[in-house]
Amino acid sequence: MARGKLRIYLGAAPGVGKTYAMLSEAHRRIERGTDCVVAFVEHHHRPRTEVMLHGLEQLPRKELQYRGATFTEMDVDAVLRRAPTVALVDELAHTNVPGSRNTKRWQDVEELLAAGIDVVSTVNIQHLESLGDVVESITGVRQRETVPDEVVRRADQIELVDMSPEALRRRMAHGNIYKSDKVDAALSNYFRPGNLTALRELALLWVADRVDAYLTEYRSAHQVSTIWGSRERIVVGLTGGPEGRTLIRRAARLAEKGAGGEVLAVYISRSDGLTSASPKELAVQRTLVEDLGGTFHQVVGDDIPAALLDFSRGVNATQIVLGVSRRRSWQYVFGPGVGATVARESGPDLDVHLITHDEAGKGRGLPVARGARLGRARVVWGWLVGVLGPLLLTWLLTSAVPEVGLANDMLLFLSLTVAAALVGGLFPALASAVVGSLLLNWFFTPPVHTFTIADPKNIVAIVIFVGVALSVASVVDLAARRTHQAARLRAESEILSFLAGNILRGETSLEELLERVRETFGMDSAALLERTDETTPWTCAGSVGPRPAEIPEDADVDVPVGDHMALSLRGRVLPASDRRVLAAFAAQAAVVLDRQRLQREADRAKELAEGNRIRTALLAAVSHDLRTPLAGIKAAVSSLRSDDVEWSEQDQAELLEAIEEGADRLDHLVGNLLDMSRLQTGTVTPIIRETDLDEVVPMALGGVPEDSVELDIPETLPMVYVDRGLLERAVANVVENAVKYSPPEEKVLVSASALADRVEVRVVDRGPGVPDEAKDRIFEPFQRYGDSPRGVGVGLGLAVARGFAEAIDGTLHAEDTPGGGLTMVLAVPTALERERSEEADLPTPASS
Repeated sequence: MARGKLRIYLGAAPGVGKTYAMLSEAHRRIERGTDCVVAFVEHHHRPRTEVMLHGLEQLPRKELQYRGATFTEMDVDAVLRRAPTVALVDELAHTNVPGSRNTKRWQDVEELLAAGIDVVSTVNIQHLESLGDVVESITGVRQRETVPDEVVRRADQIELVDMSPEALRRRMAHGNIYKSDKVDAALSNYFRPGNLTALRELALLWVADRVDAYLTEYRSAHQVSTIWGSRERIVVGLTGGPEGRTLIRRAARLAEKGAGGEVLAVYISRSDGLTSASPKELAVQRTLVEDLGGTFHQVVGDDIPAALLDFSRGVNATQIVLGVSRRRSWQYVFGPGVGATVARESGPDLDVHLITHDEAGKGRGLPVARGARLGRARVVWGWLVGVLGPLLLTWLLTSAVPEVGLANDMLLFLSLTVAAALVGGLFPALASAVVGSLLLNWFFTPPVHTFTIADPKNIVAIVIFVGVALSVASVVDLAARRTHQAARLRAESEILSFLAGNILRGETSLEELLERVRETFGMDSAALLERTDETTPWTCAGSVGPRPAEIPEDADVDVPVGDHMALSLRGRVLPASDRRVLAAFAAQAAVVLDRQRLQREADRAKELAEGNRIRTALLAAVSHDLRTPLAGIKAAVSSLRSDDVEWSEQDQAELLEAIEEGADRLDHLVGNLLDMSRLQTGTVTPIIRETDLDEVVPMALGGVPEDSVELDIPETLPMVYVDRGLLERAVANVVENAVKYSPPEEKVLVSASALADRVEVRVVDRGPGVPDEAKDRIFEPFQRYGDSPRGVGVGLGLAVARGFAEAIDGTLHAEDTPGGGLTMVLAVPTALERERSEEADLPTPASS
């Protein structure tokens, strides 16, 4: 069975018309005779969308019970039984209610596609998994429902439903998206012009990238080698010279002139690894091009013009920017140069810009080749092979092996020269060539045992042997040294890459970095020493290993970092070639030390700021919230003691009741303040034991009116492993908060259920609710959300409740109540979970 096709309407924000466009497409297909049904479409009470559903066959939904409420989801089985040609499935990123066939709706859609059913769906750009962090930084709202990017990218068709921010806000103001009571909040929060503009740009760029990827696939599949200038792509050819910065800036200006221009900087390195480019300059140019919004690429190619043109055509570039050659006039006898060659072979579809710069015509120096150290043992063995090898070969050829001919003798001596070059380098190979030529002349070239050569042909043969031996030795020695040097540079680059990555991510402490230094260079100890000025003694900022150096003079290796810091190593003296990487370690160690100190200072400043905030809030609470009940108590007492008025028994009872209520409120406020103080000082010591939840929760409802709470605690719940008193206080604070914000005619529902190895207590109210960005903030001390009147508390109830929940190894978080309101979810461990965690901490018994 052929897989169905997926068509997705992508929008930048809710309300742009994705569902309306999808339903319009359904009507068009039905008019053409296509069997099209509505598997799941949510019109959200939008009149125009609801009208579009008329005339379309809608499959029944599946009803699911979850936590006492009824929800409807798409019935996948019903769609498969109906087997339409096209199914409309709205909101691709939707998360299904627990108990559904699949966790996510896009998984339901995958089943329909696998069954050969075409699907038309909708999704907003903020629901793509890879853009979650970007959308949160723009809107301040974290998207909980997401769909993997690959699911959307695999769609056969993606159509962008676009609308300007101004038009979308007008549609919102007219009530075409949300109900009138939510319009003002939406326009001032999520639907701000800046948010909508940024989301629209995200959607446009994402779709453009998808189109670009499709174009690349098409050109590759159809082997299209010509360039299609769909948008300006400018390739900058870099040599590693200082003129590269000028070229990058000029290319960026060219890209700005065309909409959607893109800059790609490329450096062509030779396959043998030989280069005159400065790594430091290339790093600067990489940073520059990335800061200007471009990308940096490095490719390998011995024919630089051909490699540059292949890269440009591969990325579908439209322009190439090159610098005028730095070669001097006489150097053009060796060829026309890269710029002229690229311009000649680029063809009519690729423009080439030659940019003048200050370095033009000044010449470019040759790379300085620094030989790699081969090691003393290899050099000794090279001299043995180069000097003793020819003598041993001569003895074998003259005594043990019959005559094989002068040509074969030369080849055997030449092989020894090559072996000497491989083992010991150039000089042992040169010695082998000299000794071999002398032995060939004395023992094997007529007349033998003299250095006279009778036959001129033998003279030519000896000269060719010496020349070939020297040439081969030079090439083999250079290759061996370059191989060794490349391996060393690769190791250095891996070390430096590790340093850069870990330090930038902040994953390495000073001790870990010093341990890495000690292991990398095989040292006994490593220490970072510092002092404030030239006269003060050295102090150790961090060290690893036994007997670290206390002053730089005691170390075997000392690398200064600035004027008053040094990295000191003990163990052995390192060669000069190792000090480059060691200097990088030293600089990074100083950076890590500074970062740790800044982090400690930031933590102290945060603690001081938090303490100051709490003190300020406490003073405000004492000055107002605590004085309010005190003022009521004092007024009632003064009235009772007054001799001017004779109070009736009913009046006296009311005044005494006011005194009692004020005292209770004052006691509650002071209790919360003391609890918060205990939590912040860490003096809460829970007494954990098995407890029945139905014995604790009813006791926590004593502070609220009896008719304000509906209790639903099943007796079949497992035992919980908590501190009974802390759990009761936590539930009491949460319930009191819910009753305070719930409408008078609506009861607060307190229910409990078992979920895996934990029990959840859910406190559900029908109040105004809390937006997602404020759900964590309401648990901070002295926070009261919305227009809560003064005098009803100091904003500590939920903070104390979360603190007590965490003290008993539980969690407390807020969720939206379906239909409006807020649900507090308090999860506590069961006795079974506690037993399992304790068993996991026990050591594994030994088996015999």
